[in-house]
Amino acid sequence: MPVRQLYVFDAYGTLFDVHSAVARHAGEIGPQAAALSDLWRTKQLEYTWVRSLSWRYCDFGSLTEQALDYAAARCGGIGTDLRAKLLEAYSRLDAFADVGPTLDALRAQGAKTAILSNGTHAMLETATRSAGLENRLDAILSVDVLRVYKTTPAAYALVGGHFGLPPAEVTFLSSNRWDIAGAAAFGFRCIWVNRMGLPEEYAELAPEAVVRSLDGLLALDLA
Repeated sequence: MPVRQLYVFDAYGTLFDVHSAVARHAGEIGPQAAALSDLWRTKQLEYTWVRSLSWRYCDFGSLTEQALDYAAARCGGIGTDLRAKLLEAYSRLDAFADVGPTLDALRAQGAKTAILSNGTHAMLETATRSAGLENRLDAILSVDVLRVYKTTPAAYALVGGHFGLPPAEVTFLSSNRWDIAGAAAFGFRCIWVNRMGLPEEYAELAPEAVVRSLDGLLALDLA
């Protein structure tokens, strides 16, 4: 595939499996494990949008804790020890199996790779180090420096500020369709990593391509 100069990846859901934290402790949680995991993620994202729109910033680690507490309350409650285990597991989420090989392939062909995420820099450093990705990235960019979340244009502008490239020269990948919409509106060339086979939306802010996994990126014919 023709390789572009810079590939920027969302972290949570794109590089890291956000459901792996609950999966590690599913037996202790019980039959509500899947529902708890889904609601935890849903509320985590909702909280970022509400905080951004109301200009009441709260860092992503704190929102992750608040979202877990809400999800747990809706799913019958969890003990203090299990809560601590889940938050520790979230700090060291599993990377999807396709992540390392894809980053290695891109870098071997001369491309730069980076993360742009809602996570705090400390969260992202811990996650990448735990997953063995720390030497496969040229930059880790966090919206925490802005105190506002994606999809605000200022978040995507962090990439140009760091690498000195215009939006049209940035290829952005995310598993979150709302994130792709925000990045496309900003002017990035976007690839939606539709890991869950979800239906299309935001038709006016379409990605350049859709893949089911990062492996699919390497097969694309990108001009």
